[in-house]
Amino acid sequence: QVQLVESGGGLVQAGGSLRLSCAASGGTFSNYAMGWFRQAPGEGREFVGAINWSGSSIWYADSVKGRVTISRDNAKNTMYLEMDSLKPEDTAVYSCAADSGGYSSSYYDYAYRGQGTQVTVSS
Repeated sequence: QVQLVESGGGLVQAGGSLRLSCAASGGTFSNYAMGWFRQAPGEGREFVGAINWSGSSIWYADSVKGRVTISRDNAKNTMYLEMDSLKPEDTAVYSCAADSGGYSSSYYDYAYRGQGTQVTVSS
C-alpha cells in the first residue's frame, strides 16, 4: 500500500511561485507513474500533469503548460510541482496520485491518491 502526502501549499500573491512536494511511502516509488491534479472550489478535478517512472516523459495540461514543471527524485521518493506566474484561477487543492500501470490524465485511473494541499493565489 502506497501512501502519498502532499506539502508546500499556502497563500501566495498573483505572479508568485510555489513548489509542491508529494512524498511517497510504503512502496517502490520508481515503479509508479505519478500525476498531479487540482480541484478548485465548486469545480471538478482537473489534470495538471504527469510523469513516468523515470522522469524521462512528462505531460502537462494545456491550462498550465509553460508555467509549471513536474519532476521527481526517486532516491527521495518524492515528486515535485513547481508553479510560476501563479494566477488567482490556480487556487485549488492540489493532489498527487500514483499508479504502476502508467500515465493517465484521469484521477481515478490511479490506484493511490493523496489528500491534497491547498494553494490560494490572491489578486
